[in-house]
Amino acid sequence: MAPQPSPFLDPGPVSAPNSLGILQLRRDHLIPAILSTSADSDYAEGKVENTRFGSFPHSTLLHKPWGTQILASVIDTGSRSSRSKKRKREAGDVGDEEAGTPKEEGSGGLVRAATASSGFAHLIPPSPETWTLCLPHRTQVVYTPDYSYILQRLRIRPGDHIIEAGAGSGSFTHAAVRAVFNGYVEQEETSDGNAAGAAARKRRKRNGHVYSFEFHAPRAKQLRDELEEHGLSQLVTVTNRDVYQDGFCLENATEPDADAIFLDLPAPWLALKHLTRSPPSQAVIKSVASESNTPAADTTEQHNPQKPFRSPLNPQKAVRICTFSPCIEQVTKTVSAMRALGWLEIGMAEIQAKRLEVRRERVGLQEEGLRGANPNAATVQEAVQRLRDVEGRAKIFHGLQKEKQEEVMRRAEAKKRGEKVPSLKEEREAAKTKTKVSDIERVPPSKHDRLERAKRELEKRELFKEGRLVHRTEPELKTHTSYLVFAVLPREWSREDEAKAAARTWT
Repeated sequence: MAPQPSPFLDPGPVSAPNSLGILQLRRDHLIPAILSTSADSDYAEGKVENTRFGSFPHSTLLHKPWGTQILASVIDTGSRSSRSKKRKREAGDVGDEEAGTPKEEGSGGLVRAATASSGFAHLIPPSPETWTLCLPHRTQVVYTPDYSYILQRLRIRPGDHIIEAGAGSGSFTHAAVRAVFNGYVEQEETSDGNAAGAAARKRRKRNGHVYSFEFHAPRAKQLRDELEEHGLSQLVTVTNRDVYQDGFCLENATEPDADAIFLDLPAPWLALKHLTRSPPSQAVIKSVASESNTPAADTTEQHNPQKPFRSPLNPQKAVRICTFSPCIEQVTKTVSAMRALGWLEIGMAEIQAKRLEVRRERVGLQEEGLRGANPNAATVQEAVQRLRDVEGRAKIFHGLQKEKQEEVMRRAEAKKRGEKVPSLKEEREAAKTKTKVSDIERVPPSKHDRLERAKRELEKRELFKEGRLVHRTEPELKTHTSYLVFAVLPREWSREDEAKAAARTWT
């Protein structure tokens, strides 16, 4: 029976309990969380994720379609002691209505979270790309531009076996699992209910697998726990080992049987002695030691004649390798060791990924009030005309103020002389009749008039054709500057292969 699929491989339509979900606050700010329905928490609402945009109880995240906008909830983050928990439980025993905290149906006694007035996040499914951006950093992370290029150059296909040495934070591990996944190993059961032998349990097809090696024991344990939480433990074998001394072979004689290798090690040339088809000769050992300035005793251990040599590589096909090194001196020593051990097509690459934002740049005073434009003067004529309009409106404004002041003084003088003064309403009506349309048209438009005109003209404009086409680099794209060394180790050519090739009829 196949296990429950991992959310990294098949997240399903909605979020599920005891599964990984990711809260996206911004494009580059993500928070991972194992969604839980347990009431064993410091909060009456259960487990809560507190962020700068608000608090999000897991009860509001469960059984929601991926991509849903989740509103923040009102959570009392100041009362989290065991005494306050006891008071909450006692208040719940008195009665939910009396305590003023209604329980949610089917929530296991959790208090229903009240929606906050502001704050939200998006619930997105886990993937190697999103996990790389929010995983707990234990070592330097291999980011998406790097591992995408590495997996492509290694020609990884579903069903392949990958050796990864230097697992670190597990970023490359999750990406490699997705690349090699072609199904789970199904076990066949006999009539008495016991599992059959190893050969009978496996399918005829070869299932993809990742063999991850980590020297640091706490990091290996933490990676193993994360893979268990993510549902990937059956597809990854994490081994705590010093691959410089102990190599890559496991207890099972059929493992790792690798098709590709990725070495993220400080000294990858010291591990290459174990990645051969046959045991290297003493001459090769001395050559590697001299090229890498390493003592021969540190390059390889004495071969035990009682223990037969076993290669961790797939004997049926060519094996590809990639080493990840930040210094060019490491690259030089690695390339020298590869040449001495028979690796071919050796090459080095460096990833300098950039994301380009392509858009149309619209500049001009006619863009005032429009989104995505630059409402500044594009030419000297536009700037001069805008200054003239501002000065013209100021001149008219001050002229009206002067006329108003003169009118007030004139009315005051008329009252002193005992003359009959018309009311202000009558004077306004008389002024309207004297005002000509040409005088109104000569008044420069106000900002409100300009915005209204821009809105009317927007209905007829084709903005996708206007402006200058420009592109800009986004510096937020995360990558890791290192040198990638690639090489190929061909399969061994035996006498049987030579005989078959000689007997074959070529047309």
